[in-house]
Amino acid sequence: MQHHTWTRVELMRRSCRQVTLLAAAARYRSSIPVAPPSLQSRLLLFLSQRFHDIETILSWSSWFKNRGIRQKNFFYGYTQQNYGDNIAAAYYILSLKGGFRFAGQSEWFRSDRRGKFNWDFMNHRDTSIEEVDVSNTLINYTGLENLVKQRGLRTLSVSGCAEVDDWFLSRLHIFQDTLEVLDISNCPRISVGGLAALQKLRGLRRLDVSSLPRLQNPGLIAILLEEMLPHCHVTAVGYDHSLIYSHTQTDG
Repeated sequence: MQHHTWTRVELMRRSCRQVTLLAAAARYRSSIPVAPPSLQSRLLLFLSQRFHDIETILSWSSWFKNRGIRQKNFFYGYTQQNYGDNIAAAYYILSLKGGFRFAGQSEWFRSDRRGKFNWDFMNHRDTSIEEVDVSNTLINYTGLENLVKQRGLRTLSVSGCAEVDDWFLSRLHIFQDTLEVLDISNCPRISVGGLAALQKLRGLRRLDVSSLPRLQNPGLIAILLEEMLPHCHVTAVGYDHSLIYSHTQTDG
C-alpha cells in the first residue's frame, strides 16, 4: 500500500515539473521578438480567409453568364403563336444581332451593333427564311428550336459562335433536304463527333470547317468529309495541310 502511494506521489511531482518547464519555455519564447509574416504569407492568409467569397463571386458570375445565354435562346412561343413561324424565327435572329434573307427577296434584315433593326420584316409573315447569318452570336442547341420550322433554309452561318457544339450540329438534320451552304468555322466547341453528324446533310454543296481548335489531324478530317459528302466542297484553312498533300501523293 505504501509502495503504491509513493508511486502516485512521484508521478504528481513529475507532472508538476513538466508543467513548470513548459511554462518557462512559453515565457522564453514570448520574450523573443517575432518577425512579421512575409507578404506572401499575408496574401495567402487573405485569400484563404476570403476563399468562399471569391468562390461565391465566380459562381454568381457563371450563373449570370449562363442566364444571359438562356435568355438569348429561349423559345419564342408567344411570338410564334401570334405572328407565325416565320416572324418568330426572324425576331429570334435579330435579337441575337444576326441577319437573314427571306425567300424570293434580295434584301437582308440585320441588327446593328446596338441591336437595333428594321421592323419591316413584320410584313413578310407568309414568307419563309432562306438564308441565316448568326456568326459571332450566342446561338446554341436550345435556340435552334426557333428555326426548325424554316424548312426552306439553304444557307446557315454560325462562324465564331462559342456555344455551337456537337449537339447543335447533330440537330441540323432537320434541314437535310434544303441546306446547301454551312459555315461552322472558328467554333471552339466542335469536335470530330459533331462533324460526323453532318453526313445526313446530303444536299450540302459548300462546307467551311476552318480553324476548329478541337480538331486533331484536320487535313485527314477534311479528306474524310469530302468522301462522306461527295458533292460538297470543303473549305479548311488555318491548319497544317501536310496530311492532305501526303495523302494525294500516296494516292497518285
